[in-house]
Amino acid sequence: MALIVQKFGGTSVGSPERIASVAKKAATFREKGHSLVIVVSAMSGETNRLLALAHEINPNPEPRELDVLLATGEQVTIALLSIAIAKYHLPVRSYTGAQARIRTDSAYSKARIQNIDTKQIFHDLNLGRIVVVAGFQGIDDKGDITTLGRGGSDTTAVALAAALKADECQIYTDVDGVYTTDPRVVPEARRLNSLAYEEMLELASLGAKVLQIRSVEFASKYNVPLRVLSSFEENGEGTIITAETERMEEPLISGIAFNRDEAKLTILGVPNEPGVAYRILEPIAGANIEVDVIIQNVGQDGTTDFTFTVHRNDYQRALRILKDTSVQLKAREVIGDDNIAKVSLVGVGMRSHAGIASTMFRILAEEKVNIQMISTSEIKISVVIDEKYLEASIQALHTAFNLAKPTG
Repeated sequence: MALIVQKFGGTSVGSPERIASVAKKAATFREKGHSLVIVVSAMSGETNRLLALAHEINPNPEPRELDVLLATGEQVTIALLSIAIAKYHLPVRSYTGAQARIRTDSAYSKARIQNIDTKQIFHDLNLGRIVVVAGFQGIDDKGDITTLGRGGSDTTAVALAAALKADECQIYTDVDGVYTTDPRVVPEARRLNSLAYEEMLELASLGAKVLQIRSVEFASKYNVPLRVLSSFEENGEGTIITAETERMEEPLISGIAFNRDEAKLTILGVPNEPGVAYRILEPIAGANIEVDVIIQNVGQDGTTDFTFTVHRNDYQRALRILKDTSVQLKAREVIGDDNIAKVSLVGVGMRSHAGIASTMFRILAEEKVNIQMISTSEIKISVVIDEKYLEASIQALHTAFNLAKPTG
């Protein structure tokens, strides 16, 4: 018997039939004697529909009122799921974020959870009730409804699991776990039985879209075991994410992440002097544009070339800002490329094995792929390459590091 927090996203509750399926799954867990808290998102497409309604009425809706509107999506889901669970003659109680006493700051649309008063939820659990909580939302000190932004329901689930000291937080998605890479790119990709928090954080930040970074950070901070499972399969162990994996010997590489949404900018021939990096990047940061990989090459003529990557959606804006900066710095030229991609190897096994980078570079050389930029950390190596070589590179690396499904 365990206390389990389960989270179901918009696709998992996207229709009455799927809500009924979640209710059946909840009944099965309850029959096994588990205490259950279920966190749900709005039905698939509902948040976008509400956003469109707001912007049709006013292109710049007031943030407080927009949060009031968007929070209604999850309120519909908690009510419908509770109605579905009640068909199994099980006691159930639904709560909005405010009713669940999820206290946040007042940053509308991107609020942060500050604390959760769990007394009422524990009271219901002790009475044998299944508790259904609206994800993505909370309430601030003024009593205003707030929403948590992208990935908010995952964050709600992990925060509740931490506050309740749950045995496990199960995230149900449309895949049955975390894979060595995207199976749509490499059909032989293998589901991972376990991952360390830091590996999942790297994979999520580098392009893997199974879990939101914020929820993994929360789980790591409060040591909440996370399990990724499929909403559409009755059985399966999924992927467990914890502080320490139970693998007898860490593999060199756990997975390959990639990101197509990259663009590269270079300012050539700027003065090689203290503060030049700040003068280049400060206007970029001032425009709220995030910079990823950075390389600075010093020439022999007293100048330097400075290259960095941004999200592809920010490319044109960053290019305009950099051209203005180049005039102030008397730079030689500004060039850019929005047809690049980033490929990353991730694995805690890198700590104790040399030669990962050289193997990666050799494989890419054999595929005739030119590496434009390199970034490393203790457990990851990322390279920026021409986007047209992305899939071939991932497939070659996946094979070279023996990540494919076991045969036989």
